[in-house]
Amino acid sequence: MRTKSPLDRSTVDPTHFRRTMGRFTSGVTVVTTVDDADIHGMTANGFLSVSLDPPLVLVSLSKTSRMAALLERTGRYGVSILTEHQRPHSRHFAGNPVPGLRPEFDLVDGCAFLRGSMAQIGCDVVDTHDAGDHLLYVGHVKHLDYSDATPLVFFTGDYRALDSDADNVYTH
Repeated sequence: MRTKSPLDRSTVDPTHFRRTMGRFTSGVTVVTTVDDADIHGMTANGFLSVSLDPPLVLVSLSKTSRMAALLERTGRYGVSILTEHQRPHSRHFAGNPVPGLRPEFDLVDGCAFLRGSMAQIGCDVVDTHDAGDHLLYVGHVKHLDYSDATPLVFFTGDYRALDSDADNVYTH
């Protein structure tokens, strides 16, 4: 059994930490929940697969986010993995409203998914973990769907495109 040691918060500069972690390329998602028939969404790249059996995923949300408070009430969330054409949606749900953008959603089993996204994962929250200034919401997957498309990716604090040139693909 591993013992936990107290976290030393003074040794790592937050700006340097953010810039270093920004070197990890991630996809971009919109996390949604339905509360009293209202759909709420936020852009998040803190998303990952946790387990195949049972099927579990995780979203990481700031403790001060509105979404964290909503998930405490609703106990469910949807994850829409965005395509490269959904950059305006990512900005919109990150708190930078895009004039004229009217996001459309598909409702499936009580979860909302951004229409046109390349993958949709619907979950019931089964566990929450305190993690510094964030909360980790483990979701038991109840719904899956996907289509083939080019994903929207995030690297060094900006959106990027994947190089789809087959000559540059490394396989092992």
